[in-house]
Amino acid sequence: MTHIYSKIRDYKLNNKGRAKGFIDLMEMLLASITFPLTIWLTKKYIVPDMEVKTLEAIFFFAFILMSWFVLSRITAMAKIPRTQRYLTLAFQFARSAFIVFIGLLVIKVIFRLTSLPVLLIVVYVSNLFLLTLAFRMLAFRALKAYRSYGRSSHHVLIIADAFSDGVIENLLLQKEWGFKIVSILTDSKLIKAKYGSQIKILSSQEKLQNVIDNSVIDEVIYCKRDVDIELIKKVVGICNEVGVVFRLQSSVSPLDPTEFQLKTLNKTKDLSIVDIPSNSLSLILKSMGDIYFSILAVILLIPVFLTIAIIIRAGSKGPVFFRQERIGLRGRKFKLFKFRTMVVDAEEQLKKLQARNEADGPVFKIKDDPRITRVGLFLRKTGLDELPQLMNVVRGEMSLVGPRPPLEDEVNQYERWQLRRLSVKPGITCTWQIVPDRHDVSFEQWMELDLHYIDNWNLRKDLELFFKTVKTFFVAGGH
Repeated sequence: MTHIYSKIRDYKLNNKGRAKGFIDLMEMLLASITFPLTIWLTKKYIVPDMEVKTLEAIFFFAFILMSWFVLSRITAMAKIPRTQRYLTLAFQFARSAFIVFIGLLVIKVIFRLTSLPVLLIVVYVSNLFLLTLAFRMLAFRALKAYRSYGRSSHHVLIIADAFSDGVIENLLLQKEWGFKIVSILTDSKLIKAKYGSQIKILSSQEKLQNVIDNSVIDEVIYCKRDVDIELIKKVVGICNEVGVVFRLQSSVSPLDPTEFQLKTLNKTKDLSIVDIPSNSLSLILKSMGDIYFSILAVILLIPVFLTIAIIIRAGSKGPVFFRQERIGLRGRKFKLFKFRTMVVDAEEQLKKLQARNEADGPVFKIKDDPRITRVGLFLRKTGLDELPQLMNVVRGEMSLVGPRPPLEDEVNQYERWQLRRLSVKPGITCTWQIVPDRHDVSFEQWMELDLHYIDNWNLRKDLELFFKTVKTFFVAGGH
């Protein structure tokens, strides 16, 4: 089966990644420029006798950049909206600016940065809010114009009846939203007659699972007048399996156990069902912890990185780092970093070793792999080869704790129930990696462990897994 994730991943990364990266970079630049400018303005026009100590200013400035970097990834501030109003966008930025303000006050008090007056922080946050909001408004308008030409389209499947005409019409007319209706699932003669010439119309008897598997679908919208509870539950299950958003165009939802987010689509209310942990505060804390810890760890571990690099180069020819394409959140491709533990032509030798594969399922593992170098064997036993993945965490591609990122070939062989492990960010460590004799665990048990982690996720569990993983660095229990 041609796997849906490879299609979604290419579409999303090509159209969203560059724009989002550019916006992040520009806002970081604005945050950088605004700080010295605010110091100059405050000293010249507000507090003439203010004398800011250089070291305090540098420390404060570093925290500002880190905080803005974190916020841009864990709040709605980093999202590129489609149907959002300018007022909503302003509110989101005001909320983010307030969080930054509180954080800066806490840092001032904890580290006793006496040369930085509270008024300076107020002026800085105000200036930053106005500048970044103005930039984001311009970016929002530019993206709407970009989408109106059919770029960065969000592919939609609509489950409709005769009363869905208004929703379909709005999605077609509001081209700046960037929604592309791939197909309509309906038996309505009105819908077929009106849109059949421009949109693919499918019978309601068509299997939705097959449609999603063989098409690029980002979102399924159910907008029939009559709410069929059993059908909706079935559709939600299919969507959640492959990470497709389900949107119910209704004022009341029949589904109690599902987490909802209320959104607006052309002045009408709808419920967007999202497969995320219910404790959003814990999720934000997890994301903040991931990035803060990883940045700090990379800085502190620079001597360790250099030592390992020297040993790897002395032990065998080839690069220090090994980069490999892996599949991450919702099927997105990214380059995973590791210290090289194998000979340079390891990928070519793999074909000759396939017959010796000792693992079941789509993964490849053998004991005493001849491709592993002597230095590599030690790095794997201690888990030190995984340290460069801290950079993947900083880049937002991975988390410290989460299911390990698979190869694309492995994902293409997943059974349908196993796809849900891609519904969260992959991690450097997870439940499977702390299991005794983990390489003797079957592939199916491995998948079940990952899904159990996703279904029972909490911060306490993450901390336990993290510290148990750190322990393996000292007992060298991996192989």
